[in-house]
Amino acid sequence: MTIKQLLNQAVIMLKNENIELPKNKARMLLQATLKKSREYLMIYDNKQVTQKEREQYIINVKKLISGIPLQYITGKQEFMKMNFLVTKDVLIPRPDTEILVAEVIKIASNIQNPEILDIGTGSGAIAISIAKYVKNTKVYATDVSMKAIEIATKNARFNGVLNNIEFIQSNLFAKIKDQKFDIIVSNPPYIETDVIKTLSKEVQNEPKLALDGGKDGLDFYRKISQEAYKYLKRQGYLCLEIGYNQKQSVRKILENQKRYVNIYCKKDLCENDRIIVSQIG
Repeated sequence: MTIKQLLNQAVIMLKNENIELPKNKARMLLQATLKKSREYLMIYDNKQVTQKEREQYIINVKKLISGIPLQYITGKQEFMKMNFLVTKDVLIPRPDTEILVAEVIKIASNIQNPEILDIGTGSGAIAISIAKYVKNTKVYATDVSMKAIEIATKNARFNGVLNNIEFIQSNLFAKIKDQKFDIIVSNPPYIETDVIKTLSKEVQNEPKLALDGGKDGLDFYRKISQEAYKYLKRQGYLCLEIGYNQKQSVRKILENQKRYVNIYCKKDLCENDRIIVSQIG
């Protein structure tokens, strides 16, 4: 069987199961299975694949059909023009979060030797991107999951910023010492508990710990805002990713604390409210 024939077989299998973007996913799966580039598949589409390669590929296609996210099968995801290792132990980095990272980079670039805390680092995508694109910065990154810390550490090493980041296993601020930061950033769990079971099979296969924001999806905004001011320097920034419908609720949580000022929101590329930024007064 040739590469072209195998791809066509996979596309049919995915279409029959109503999998979105079947051609793209079939191609990316084959790239990962054969460890070849997209260009290679195009140029050598008449090249024969081995029986072992075919069998492994079909196994991967069936995994995708069963609801396992593509990124967990291939083991990687691109974010901020870098490659990140992802496993079932971490949330898959999404393009929407690049809006949050870009804003933090913009703010940090105007601070001399900024110190930044990333709460709930997961794969390390936020912390590593900041360390990569902001000169002379020191990033501290926490996660309650030790497995996530291990993945984030590998990603930091792979992307050449391990010396600029300190990873700490901690439930929010629990193990943060008496230290003040210029910026605290977080993409916390913000999906309502009852909504999670209505989401796609792929999303439901991601760590519930990284998705579940409590009954109204706002638990972590309350917890973070109640603590963050203690760890921020004067006029320090709190930068948060939010759900598309949470702008007013999160703004109200911050305003009720009476410690956060200059609150503003930015939208993502789909014009959904995506991040909220505030300062300590």
